[in-house]
Amino acid sequence: MSQRNPNAGAATAFDTDVLVVGSGPMGATTALALATYGVKVHMVSRWNWLADTPRAHITNQRAMEVYRDLQIEEEAHRYATPWELMGDCLFTTSLAGEELVRLRSWGTGDARKSDYLQGSPCPLVDLIQPNIEPILFKSAAERGATFATNTEYQAYVQDEQGVTVSLKDRLTGREYTLRAKYLVGADGARSQVAQDIGLPISGEMARAGTLYTLFNADLSAYVAHRPSILHWIVSPDASFGEIGLGLLRAVKPWTQWIAGWGFDISKGDPDQSDETVLRKIRVLVGDPKLDVEIVRKSVWYVNQAYATEYSRGRVFCGGDAVHRHPPSSGLGLNTCVQDAFNLAWKLAFVLKGYAGEALLESYSDERAPVGKQIVERANQSRLDYAPIRQVFSVEGAENPVAAGIARFKDPGAAGAQARKDVQAALELKNREFNAQGVEMNQRYASAAVMADDDARPEPWLRDPELYLQATTRPGAKLPHAWLIDARGRRISTLDVVGRGQFTLVTGLSGQAWVEAAEQLARPCLRTVVIGERENQDPWCDWQRLREIEEDGVLLVRPDGYVAWRQHSGASSVTDARRLLERALSRVLNIGA
Repeated sequence: MSQRNPNAGAATAFDTDVLVVGSGPMGATTALALATYGVKVHMVSRWNWLADTPRAHITNQRAMEVYRDLQIEEEAHRYATPWELMGDCLFTTSLAGEELVRLRSWGTGDARKSDYLQGSPCPLVDLIQPNIEPILFKSAAERGATFATNTEYQAYVQDEQGVTVSLKDRLTGREYTLRAKYLVGADGARSQVAQDIGLPISGEMARAGTLYTLFNADLSAYVAHRPSILHWIVSPDASFGEIGLGLLRAVKPWTQWIAGWGFDISKGDPDQSDETVLRKIRVLVGDPKLDVEIVRKSVWYVNQAYATEYSRGRVFCGGDAVHRHPPSSGLGLNTCVQDAFNLAWKLAFVLKGYAGEALLESYSDERAPVGKQIVERANQSRLDYAPIRQVFSVEGAENPVAAGIARFKDPGAAGAQARKDVQAALELKNREFNAQGVEMNQRYASAAVMADDDARPEPWLRDPELYLQATTRPGAKLPHAWLIDARGRRISTLDVVGRGQFTLVTGLSGQAWVEAAEQLARPCLRTVVIGERENQDPWCDWQRLREIEEDGVLLVRPDGYVAWRQHSGASSVTDARRLLERALSRVLNIGA
């Protein structure tokens, strides 16, 4: 518990600039970004080490772009299952049994692959949480972040200058306080920090349940010829729970797996005996004599809850603390990483004096709508399995699943209708497995974005959940286009922005903006001229995407989002400087 204490200003000595509670994807990415920006940051975790279960795994293009900016993308690839092995989603009677239908997934299908290639320089990967967390943690420490494990957050008091946080060493029992200028709660779905600051949470917790079992078994014979990380099993032994299908998920291709199935939460926890679990795994695989090593069993519950605000004063929350949802759509870790990336540069700019404190209010304004969106999308993705389940089930039959499969294969009218129905059901699941728009179309509206003077609602040319719509509208992420550098190497437009700075992007005709930026000489602002030898546009890709004239300008934030744009050139350097100063002043909440 805590109260804002306006009379505690005497405590002005700080142990760190930012204290981060939690070392998961949100906490570790926040610490890494802050350390990269030269901010003093300390991270604490109540656990002995990092994630030891492969909970999150799908890593989408936007998260990989964040890793690219933080210069850990290459290392992430080394420990990931590559895009080309993520494969189709298979629906089978068992892994060894009859295959019923497939769904092209993760943008790997012929119809969608070009969308993903055009949308980002970064492919998706399957990167399990126990592999990415050490990369984030290690990189943060290498860049100056400090940390303490086995350390439990207990309470906080904030005042006008900072936050005093009570901590407990779980090994020795020692209790102590640490003084920081800002506190970040990244302490998961049961966040004590979020509770203490009274964040309003909307939704429902534990509305459905699933049993997951991590196991080792060599299943190469069933998978190597048709690589896929997700296999849905249509079986009477898995026809319960909200989804009504069994799951086999590849963790380490193709020797470590997760088996999952739902259960009726009204009847309490499911049977987790080794005998029952082993039988289920063998049924899902379709091999009654399969040699299985059970590593771990866990029950988890489906949440559908999100915070409508992310901060109180000098205390901010992010990640699972503010959006709680199932893994469907693979949005969880990715959204945690993006929360961190949004918050970190704002904290850094305020701490370095580049921005006013009101900039920090934009964190909640920008990320809370995204959190709500992904909670609703992930839960809807679970519900969207219903049409597939209905195709392969005949209500009232002695064995509904067996009857449904038989109907599906029937050459008569009933079978023809079932096969037509399954096509529509698979189209619906594209919104989970090929939803590039959900992952990349976030639009920010806040005081940290200066909308066009004549801004109109954005016209969506294609389905915004399925398709990325690249745009330079303020509040959108800078579009990716390939450029050529001075050595003839291919670089992305995303490579010439970010890295903890604002970037002024213009063309060869925009020299007035270049001179204006030189006159302003802001330490947080760089200028990039597309068309110069260092940033050539030989394919004219950027010219097609930029939506401004060559002498126009974009002001791009450190997180790669467009803060402001001017469609055409300024009448003079003086005018350019006036417009640029106005934009920076408004976006950063500082005087001109």
